[in-house]
Amino acid sequence: MPLSASLLGKKSTYKDSYDATLLFKIPRINNRNKLGINSNNLPFYGVDIWNTYELSCLNKNGKPWVGVGTFYIPTDSENIVESKSFKLYLNSFNNFVVESIEELERIILQDLSNVTHAKVTGKIFPINTKIEFGIPSGKNIDYLDIECNNYGPPDNSLIEYEDVLVEEEINSNLLKSNCLVTGQPDWGTIVIKYQGKKLKHDAFLKYLISFRNCNEFAEQCAERIFTDIKNTINPDFLSIYIVYTRRGGVDICPYRSLDQNYNLPSDTRLIRQ
Repeated sequence: MPLSASLLGKKSTYKDSYDATLLFKIPRINNRNKLGINSNNLPFYGVDIWNTYELSCLNKNGKPWVGVGTFYIPTDSENIVESKSFKLYLNSFNNFVVESIEELERIILQDLSNVTHAKVTGKIFPINTKIEFGIPSGKNIDYLDIECNNYGPPDNSLIEYEDVLVEEEINSNLLKSNCLVTGQPDWGTIVIKYQGKKLKHDAFLKYLISFRNCNEFAEQCAERIFTDIKNTINPDFLSIYIVYTRRGGVDICPYRSLDQNYNLPSDTRLIRQ
């Protein structure tokens, strides 16, 4: 089904009953082909972390319950889920009666697994959980006084490196792109860990800023950045983690790594979340 058939960017009516068919799948292969990524031999491992903040249902007495959820979609899934369809799907539970939160969790995980053709994992939490804001790990490069004039399309020729081997972690809060369909802005904080030839921080910041007017899905932006770095410096280790701000009650946080046995970064919430 073409992307034009999705509800993204269109006026929508919220369903008053649970409806798994609201989930709209988007094949990963289409955007990966544009990046020269072989879907049968991915150059990375990882997950897309979806945090949901508008989640509610009814208990067996008809009393509403509210919570938040975190779901992990593996990078080798055949499909991703279009974000607006996920929001509409979650809101279809608003008048749905469940025996327990565990039942709600099981239903959502099964539906997501069915539509992505992968095993989706995750957890639903009550909202009376204390949350503290953190800061991204690594050295922030936003302080660099650079002159910018390229805001898209993304230009990997801007990436420069020094002929010296390092192991470092850097971050930036200046990543911005736009939704492929609606043009709405996606604001992100990116954390990059790598081992290999040293990236020139000023040049790399210009590269990140060149995404500013780019129209791509969050997952595609993450994979473009990963492959651009990998193809430029051929690192021994590389991981990127992008924490996007929420839109429509959902934020998407892609993580990609060269290491098959990766450890996910801390799920500490950043101030813009």
